[in-house]
Amino acid sequence: MLDSFSGLLGAIAIVALVVVAMRQQRRVAALEREITALRSLIMPGEGRAATKPAAAASARVSSPASLSPSTAETASAATAGSAAMPDQADTGASDEPGLAALRPKSVETAAATESDAKASAEADEAGASESEKALAEVPAAPAAGSVAKPGIAAKAPPKTQDLETALGTRWAVWVGGVALALGGIFLVRYSIEAGWFGPGTRLILAGLFGLLLVAGGELIRRTGFAVPVPGIAGAYIPAILTAAGAFTLFGTVYAAHGIYGFIGPAAAFTLLGAIGIATIALALVHGQALAGVGLLGSFVTPVLVSSQAPNAWALFGYLAIVLVSAVAIARIRLWRLLASAAFAGTGLWCLLYMADVRPPDLAVVGFINAVTLASLAVIWCRGEQGTGPGYHSFPASVPAFFVAVAAMGLMIDPEFQALGGIFYGTALFIAMLALAAWRAGALPLLYGAGIAIVLVYLRLGLAGLFEFEVMGEPVSVEGFSVAPSAGALFYPGLILSAVFIAAGVLMARILAASRAGGASWAASAAIVPIVVLCALWNAFGNPDVDYPYAVGALVLAFALVAGAEFVSRAEPPPLAGGTAISFLLAGAGAALVGAIHMGFGPALTTILVGAAAVLPALATRWRSWPALGWLSVGAVVVVLARAAIDPTIVGAAALGTTPIFNALLPGYGIPALAFGFAAWQLGRTTAGRPRLAMQGAAIFFALLALAMLTRHAMHGGILDTGEVTLAEQAIYSLIALAAGGILISLDLRAPSSVLRYGSLAIGVLSVAMIAMQHFLLLDPLFTDESTGKIPVFNLLFLAYLLPAIAAALLAWYAREKRPQWYGMMLGVTAAALAFMYATLSVRRVFKGEFIGLWKGLEPLETYTYSALWLVMGVALLVAGVRTGSFVMRVASGALIAIAVAKVFLFDMSELEGVLRALSFIGLGAVLIGIGLFYQRLLTRAAAR
Repeated sequence: MLDSFSGLLGAIAIVALVVVAMRQQRRVAALEREITALRSLIMPGEGRAATKPAAAASARVSSPASLSPSTAETASAATAGSAAMPDQADTGASDEPGLAALRPKSVETAAATESDAKASAEADEAGASESEKALAEVPAAPAAGSVAKPGIAAKAPPKTQDLETALGTRWAVWVGGVALALGGIFLVRYSIEAGWFGPGTRLILAGLFGLLLVAGGELIRRTGFAVPVPGIAGAYIPAILTAAGAFTLFGTVYAAHGIYGFIGPAAAFTLLGAIGIATIALALVHGQALAGVGLLGSFVTPVLVSSQAPNAWALFGYLAIVLVSAVAIARIRLWRLLASAAFAGTGLWCLLYMADVRPPDLAVVGFINAVTLASLAVIWCRGEQGTGPGYHSFPASVPAFFVAVAAMGLMIDPEFQALGGIFYGTALFIAMLALAAWRAGALPLLYGAGIAIVLVYLRLGLAGLFEFEVMGEPVSVEGFSVAPSAGALFYPGLILSAVFIAAGVLMARILAASRAGGASWAASAAIVPIVVLCALWNAFGNPDVDYPYAVGALVLAFALVAGAEFVSRAEPPPLAGGTAISFLLAGAGAALVGAIHMGFGPALTTILVGAAAVLPALATRWRSWPALGWLSVGAVVVVLARAAIDPTIVGAAALGTTPIFNALLPGYGIPALAFGFAAWQLGRTTAGRPRLAMQGAAIFFALLALAMLTRHAMHGGILDTGEVTLAEQAIYSLIALAAGGILISLDLRAPSSVLRYGSLAIGVLSVAMIAMQHFLLLDPLFTDESTGKIPVFNLLFLAYLLPAIAAALLAWYAREKRPQWYGMMLGVTAAALAFMYATLSVRRVFKGEFIGLWKGLEPLETYTYSALWLVMGVALLVAGVRTGSFVMRVASGALIAIAVAKVFLFDMSELEGVLRALSFIGLGAVLIGIGLFYQRLLTRAAAR
């Protein structure tokens, strides 16, 4: 297989060389044009002579004797400067070898000389010909002392490169490097098969070959190698030769140890580590890709070299040296990818050690994580100003992840806990917090530590079996397994909470001008202590009532409020209440809710949290922080959640059967009053959306209180059983219609979009509810529900006549206060309800308490309906004319039309004798009377 592969590589190399040789003449001509343009910059006096034939210009340039000594020296330096290697961007490709400090001073002098020459050429440009201008138009060179950039030559590089360029510049170099490595392998293989030398001699020759490749790369770099064509720095020959030599040396040392056993594990380990670190160091002059080769070899070395008695301190001491070396070199060249790879490799070795070795040496784990944090803060984040905002965020995120995972494992794993892992984990978390406060570029350490601590204590708090009720139904949830030494997490949790509060508040004040930084610290100061406290309470406290934890939560709430005041005074406009303040106040609100729940139990939490919504609203009298109003809204969310979990507030068993005066009244009434007061207070101070939200919450809870009390009374104290009856639905409809009128009245006194749109929404909802429930689903005609034994004040009176009156009154009150369609909708609904009441009352007279439709119709009953509808139509017409109500006149027309249709379609076939005659006579008389009535109205209108 190797023979076939080597043949393929050889064929590719031959094709590449042939193509390059065939097109070499074009390269020479391009180089001559670039030299001519450069000479025109340096010697502007001879620029005009550049228009002579190309052969003469080429002869002049190629003859150094025609130039003065100083001019020739300057031209040589400028040519060297124009061929300097580019400094690669941080994309993982090979960077330009060498720092600016490592370059010869002649390059810098050439850059400055070329810049002066360009200025001189531009001064003579006015008298030059068009051809001379074309030769003079080249990119300006960098200032003296800077790293030379590609593209100094006069001709701009093409946007795309052809196949020839790719074959001759990149592929040839890459294939050549691979061919060198394979050639060394084949040579060693052939020497083994032919028996030329012994193993020792072969290893020595292989090592010499690797050193020769490294020396060759260095020699080519020192002899002025430069990439003549921009965009091919990834095929940098010295770096490729050095990488091939490094691979050869790695293989030689490993073969000497692992295959032939010439050297022991210690010597092999030392040599491989030295080769890796030396390769990383050579990357300073050869680029980032070579550093990656050395880093990979350094991290693989412990896998290649095994020992019968492994020493963890030796392993991680070696890894610490590799990490520090790699991060230091990455920081010099600002190679983020190299730094991230070094942190990731070290972190993976640490996690593998923790997972594989039993029992592990936790001191070693602490040591390597401490070195990781120190390398990040002291080396990588050193002098972070001037590198651009967020430059260090990605490399810092890698150690933040691995160190946080290691610390989390130390605190969670029972075996690690028994060995003192909680101490090491706590120390690592505190160290991460301290370094994040020290170095702004290490801010990801704060996120890593915070998330890890939250996960540790969520694991603690969610251990065991949980049993609770949702909507009156028992629910059991099995959590995590309980660790044997979980109690050891109690005091570390308190310590970490205190450290996070102190550091978070202090750093939020220091970074008050930085929105993102201050908010991050404030969020950590609020979230971590709350999660820790709730987890400890759930794991070790009393789930019903626990006063010590309640006091702790209350202290935490006061501390966060004090921290918000402390931070707010340092804001760019003082006391503005920015994002950091919002996080601290949100944490204080959550802590207060926790204190209420821990101290008073779930029964009173709904009531007391609802009442607590007043506190943030009152605080707006002294501080106009935007978060205060939203804290009141947060209380609404908590109360809604509690009511959804347990609508009875105190539990179904403790609710009782007493109507009205039970736990539902304060459970829903007190929050409704508190929300209303909060809305009023916010309207006087900050106003805004929180005020509208609190208005809506007050209205909703007031209606909910009435609805819950109604259901409690209608179902004998049981809320979650039985179907909704027509009587119960009638009360709901009356409540909704009354609420619509109250909202209109409140909106007239204190205009609000919530009140305005709320009144419209309640009106539409009540009409839809009436149409669906009263006319269809719960209609006694279809359900045969008992209408009651009392003749007048029965179910029909409650379900149809009272809602009809309420809808009519609301329609009348909403005139000129709400859109016209709103009043018409309510008016039509009122007329329909009155029609249903009258019709069903007639049927009750004939059928008794139960009026199901399947009981049939009697002739006199049928005639009575026609007469009743005609009388109602006439009455509505008169009332509509006198009051000027168009809705009433339309309703009267609808009723009369229904009566006409009934007489002609139903009475004609169903009635007989005198009843049929009376039906038509009555209808005719009413219609003629209506005609005369309208004619008189029109006559009076014409007379006026």
